[in-house]
Order: sequence, then C-alpha cells, then structure tokens
Amino acid sequence: MKTKIIFTSKALLFVYLLLSLSLFIFQRDLLYHPSAKLNHSYQEQTFYNDNESIKVITLNQDKKNSIILFGGNAQAIVGRAPSYLETFPNHSIYLVNYRGYGGSSGMPNEQALYSDALHIYDSIKPKYKTVSIIGRSLGTGIASYVASKREIDKLVLITPYDSIENIAKFRYPIFPISLILEDKFDSASKARSIKANTLIILAENDKIIPLENSKRLINSFLPSQVTVEIIKDTGHINLSHTTKFYALLKQFLH
Repeated sequence: MKTKIIFTSKALLFVYLLLSLSLFIFQRDLLYHPSAKLNHSYQEQTFYNDNESIKVITLNQDKKNSIILFGGNAQAIVGRAPSYLETFPNHSIYLVNYRGYGGSSGMPNEQALYSDALHIYDSIKPKYKTVSIIGRSLGTGIASYVASKREIDKLVLITPYDSIENIAKFRYPIFPISLILEDKFDSASKARSIKANTLIILAENDKIIPLENSKRLINSFLPSQVTVEIIKDTGHINLSHTTKFYALLKQFLH
C-alpha cells in the first residue's frame, strides 16, 4: 500500500512538472494569436525598428491631432478602420499591427512590443499638435507603457487589466506563474507615472478580463485623473458593437 502511494505521488508530481513545462514552453502561443495580413484599401506605413518591419494602417494623414490604437491579442486591427474613421474624422489615426500580426515581421513579446510602440510614437510626434493613445485588452498594457514614458494628450483603456501575470494566476492557480511567465505586462505599476487624463471603459459581463483585475488597475491611478464607464449588458467582444462605446470615445477625445 505504501509503495502504491509513493508511486501515485511520483506520477502526479511528474504530470504536474510536465504541465508546468508545457505552460512555460507554449505561454506565448496562449497569449498571442497573430492575425493574418488582410487585403484592404487603406494607406499603410511601415516603421522599421530592431530590424523588424511594423505595418501600421494610417487614416486621415493631414490632421493636426492624432490617435494611436493598440488592439487585442487576436484582433485584426484593420477591422477597426471604418468605425474609427467615422468617429474621429478630425484626427490622424494609426492602427498598429504588432510583430507577427497583419503583415508585420517578427514575433511578439512584451519588450519588443514596448520598443515598437515607443518608436512609432517618437516617429510621429513631431508631426502633430497632440498624440492620444487608445489600448484595447492586451493593448492596454502597451498603451499604459507608452503613456508612462512619453507625454501624451489623453489615454483610453478599453477592458484593461492590472497585469497579465495576475490574469494568469487567476486562470492557472496551481502553477508557479511568477516563475513561468515571461511577458507580465504590469500596467498597475506604471499608473502613477501616467500624467494624461484617462478614460477606462469596461464591459459589465467581461469573461476574459475579470472586473477585479480592472478595478485594481483603476485604484492604481489618482482618482482625479481617471474616469470609468461601464457599458451594461456587454461582454469583452461585443462591447465595441454599441453606440455608447463610440459616443464615449468621441466625447472624451474631442
């Protein structure tokens, strides 16, 4: 009986270690879901950074104010073009395809995406009176990073999180996530370095980013700096299918 218990314990330990190793090896496959390059009629600009080419869809190039959009982890960012053109006819708009997404070269990782985002900001800033930033889901971590490092006009975070590490701990509670995870996207630690007025838009029934994680990020900001809006009866995906969503963006950024 004792031998059987020892064997079972060793088998369970082996399975646990194997699952932990698999989680470590495939963690970026779980986090990033690059979208394919889609045919479209919009103007596109290529930014070169760290020997990679980053494809950015550019709309309304002749305006005085600009917006950079960082999308979700599985988002084909070109799909946002019609709605953002309609909502912001008086802004130049930059829709960023991350490394590996939408024809951009390379493979995504946290530090690379930060570097690309700063490079894009620094490249366009001299052309405009203001630069505002919008981040959606995964992109809120990138947007928060840029806002903590550069002077921006306004910041919008759509379904944000405090950190990807905390999201992973919630989803995989039995694994040593702090040791396994390489891309942590710790937005909460950057909040106090952000000077821009910030709008946070949440979905009432978000099943991807728990509201508790969003609230921890909100609490990291100065209360006077942040405005929070919750769109009722929406989830993580269909949040942007509502008229209220675009009305909030338009009101805040105009």
